[in-house]
Amino acid sequence: MMKVHFIAIGGSVMHQLAIALKRKGYIVTGSDDEIFEPAKSNLQQEGILPASEGWDPSKISPALDAVILGMHAKADNPELARANELGLKIYSFPEYIYQESLQKQRIAVGGSHGKTTTTSMIMHVLRKVNRSFDYLVGARLEGFNQSVQITDAPVIVCEADEYPASTLERRPKFHFLFPHIAILTGIAWDHINVFPTFDFYLEQFAIFIGMIAPGGVLIYNETDQELNKLVETTRRDDIRYIPYSVPAHTINDGVTTLELGTSKGPLSVFGDHNLLNLNAAYLVCKELNVTADEFIRSIADFTGASKRLEVLSRGNDSIVFRDFAHAPSKLNATIDAVRQQFPGRKLVAVFELHTFSSLTGKFLNEYHNAMDKADDALVFYSSHALELKRLPPLDAQQVKEGFKRSDLEVMTSSDSLKKWLLSKKQPGTCFLLMSSGNYDGLDVQALSTELTDPGV
Repeated sequence: MMKVHFIAIGGSVMHQLAIALKRKGYIVTGSDDEIFEPAKSNLQQEGILPASEGWDPSKISPALDAVILGMHAKADNPELARANELGLKIYSFPEYIYQESLQKQRIAVGGSHGKTTTTSMIMHVLRKVNRSFDYLVGARLEGFNQSVQITDAPVIVCEADEYPASTLERRPKFHFLFPHIAILTGIAWDHINVFPTFDFYLEQFAIFIGMIAPGGVLIYNETDQELNKLVETTRRDDIRYIPYSVPAHTINDGVTTLELGTSKGPLSVFGDHNLLNLNAAYLVCKELNVTADEFIRSIADFTGASKRLEVLSRGNDSIVFRDFAHAPSKLNATIDAVRQQFPGRKLVAVFELHTFSSLTGKFLNEYHNAMDKADDALVFYSSHALELKRLPPLDAQQVKEGFKRSDLEVMTSSDSLKKWLLSKKQPGTCFLLMSSGNYDGLDVQALSTELTDPGV
């Protein structure tokens, strides 16, 4: 029976892997200096919540088969030092996922945007057609009670992140998966705290292509210019290349109907970015012998991953959407999607600068014209977020110049943001709230209900 110890078991994905291995029958232990909800309750329910917080080198013994090191752990962690002394096998999260998938067909979904949605689409369809598979995805999905599953299934579907693997292993996570089927959704510079130049960022994707298993396939977005150039300069004779673009579709009365050859069917999602993701997911499923008819029937009720054009509230002929939209390309694509789907409605868009990149002055120019298709646009950021990331203050005029929109509203108070949104309340409005944060503690769900309730 395998014995595995997690250093920093409380991480959002780390604790999910710990639970997956416990359910597989492994003996699982772990430590962390802080464990927050929902990880705390999830671990407690499985009987693997550490008895106390903090690091304890006595937990590290020669009997361990593996030690898995989380991003939260520092290089001088005492448990890590003990594991090194004993010569134990120490893995980053993705390195261990690879070890568990050596006998599986590996599918890796990479790219600067759309990874979670594309991975979710593949998982949704495979579940609908009763295929056995394992998975790793970065969001809560309807129909799946975990974001990580490790069993004896013959296939694993992984969201392949380009962020560093651990405090010791600074290479990107997706360099450790060695997929048989790979997707690249597009390339747009991000994570400038890790990849200070675009060329350095681009190089990571070239390395990823080089790590596709011989005889494998790369499914790539041919509408992305940077990705197209990269594919042309990194071609290899021992893998196949399948380009994709926006598939044939129609939009009628706010409903998008997908066409794949002679197969047709309505979708619950919309927008060119979702259609691109969907086409990539279809091509993966096709490699797994899922037919076009099966795919269209299965994908019809897919409503998206959490915080990806998620409907928070409807009423009074208005809709409030929430979206992650963490990068300039995603921000632009999300606004464009709502504009195309509801061309006659007023579009009010709010975007929170929350990531390290977005709050960095020199990166703001990447947002040029990203909010131009919204009727009313507002950018929000909090001084608290700047302090946490140890960044200098941002000036409102600097933000306006970055977005190149003179009538852009810029706010730093959640109370002011709420008042501004309520002032825009009228029937037939699409509200689009985009953030990887929470607008400095704003109750977004309650506000959404208020925006669509004619009696409030």
